[in-house]
Order: sequence, then structure tokens, then C-alpha cells
Amino acid sequence: MPPVVAVTVDLVLLTLRAGRLWVLLVRRDGDPPSADWALPGGFVDGDQDLDVCAARQLVARTGVTATGHLEQLRTYGGPWQGARAPGVSVAYLALLPSPPPPPSRPGPLPRWWPVEELSAPDDEGLALDQRRIVADGVERARAKLEYTPLAAAFCEVQFTLADLRRVYEAAWGVSLDPPNFRRKVLSTPGFVVPLGQRTSPRGGGRPAELYRRGPATALHPPLLRRSV
Repeated sequence: MPPVVAVTVDLVLLTLRAGRLWVLLVRRDGDPPSADWALPGGFVDGDQDLDVCAARQLVARTGVTATGHLEQLRTYGGPWQGARAPGVSVAYLALLPSPPPPPSRPGPLPRWWPVEELSAPDDEGLALDQRRIVADGVERARAKLEYTPLAAAFCEVQFTLADLRRVYEAAWGVSLDPPNFRRKVLSTPGFVVPLGQRTSPRGGGRPAELYRRGPATALHPPLLRRSV
């Protein structure tokens, strides 16, 4: 008999709040867990498509129905925390422009967590294997900001260059020079498209021009962390 191997999907859902990068966690349920919190996800049925399962688990576990970006991150093997069975986890990376309202389903509510606090001793028990998945997801997002227009997935449909710059600053943990950043973004073909409209800042201030994501799928030249 072939060995029985469980397959799950785990979702690394990232958003930006108050200039920081946050990940969505849920309370574990079922058997006594080895940690209080976990990435949202669940088991994959034998005849279920992985991408479909990831999208369904996202809705069922978090109430999120749409993201700015969803991609398969990596496959992880090894024993499950809680020793239910040997297993394989297929991790997905999802990006969200703004946190969704709490889901209407019963049960414990998901919680947004600053990613830099997950390695702290008092992080309330995110399992070590899941910390690794979060770290891989965060690094994937940080790296892809350099050579793809992925940063726009953290923004609303219409955004200012200051909004876009704050995405890079939060994800990379650096301060960027606004004029230099503006010059590099506007000189990158297909990155952003001007809408011919301006914002009306609250409390007054100078209106800023609005943009939307352009047609580019890759940035040429890339916005390298060391050069912006």
C-alpha cells in the first residue's frame, strides 16, 4: 500500500497598515494544537484543483473574496504540527490593498499580525514551520517589488505616487527619496498610467496626481532596493 500523505494549502495573506507589513492569522481548531495561531488554509480533496482550493479556503477561513494578487509560493514537506499524518503543504501568497471587514461566519475572528513580531518570544505561538512559510512569502513579495509592478496590488485602483512609495517603504523597511522614486517610476515603461485627475487631500494641502496600474508585467529597468 502506498503511504497516506495529507495535502493542505496554506495562505500567506499580506496587507499594509500604518506603514507596516501585516499577515493574516487564524485560531487553530481540531486536535490540541502545538500553537495557538496558524495561517488560514485546509486540506485538499483528492480530486480538487489546488488553485480552486486556495481560493475557497481564503473565503471560508477569512471572508476575503478578492485579492490584488494570488500566486503559488512553494511546496513544503514534513510531519504536521500535531502529528496527524505525514503531509505536504502547498503555500500561496495573496496581497490585499486594504484589510477586509470581519467575516460574518461564526467562530474566532482572524487577526492581522505585524510580520516583524512573529519571531518574538511572545508571539502567542505561531508554529515554527508556519513562520518559515510567512518568511518565504514576505521575501517573495519584497523581491518581486524590484522587477514586477506587484506593488500596485497593495494599492487601491486609483493611487498617488506617494501611496505607491509607501508600499515600497513598508515592504523593504527603508525610507525612499520622493523625487528619485517619482523619476524612476515615471521613466519605467508601462508601470503606471496617469488618469488626468488629482486628489483632494483632507485638511487641505497640494492635490496629488492619480494613477492606475499600467500594462507592464515586468519592470525594465528594475527598481532595485539599493538604487531607489
